[in-house]
Amino acid sequence: MKQTLTTIIAISVVSAAHAAGGSVERGAYLVSIMDCAGCHSGRAPDGAPDPDAYLAGGALGFELPGLGVFWPPNLTPDVETGLGAWSDEEIVDAIRAGMRPDGRTLAPIMPWESYSVLTDSDAADLVAYLRALPPVRRATPPPVPTGGTAGAPYFAVAMPN
Repeated sequence: MKQTLTTIIAISVVSAAHAAGGSVERGAYLVSIMDCAGCHSGRAPDGAPDPDAYLAGGALGFELPGLGVFWPPNLTPDVETGLGAWSDEEIVDAIRAGMRPDGRTLAPIMPWESYSVLTDSDAADLVAYLRALPPVRRATPPPVPTGGTAGAPYFAVAMPN
């Protein structure tokens, strides 16, 4: 189901926004193989992907020992709850360097160190695809420090000994 849902959404986005700055098609491919939707998409109550929340922020957070609980943010171009107010360079900095526009480092659950070797072309393609998505207004919870009260479900990540 996940693969079919991703394909349907990618095809509709590519058709609607073919003329974007980077290659929207290649960006859709990269989002697929990087499995961005695995964390950054919402889920229905039964755990199935919610097609109305594709890349609009994860429904499940991740607790990292000593760091707190983090929810994957909305990657759609919504100005208030997504990446709509971010510049292309700020999006690329988050993907490749793990840095948010406010200077905060992304939680280590986001594998930005693995993405640091993306070429400029691949980074531009990712941005083009994210910009081509329909904006979805969907806020995710803010991070909660260790010992804080989480207002949404999360997975507890156990570090190896």
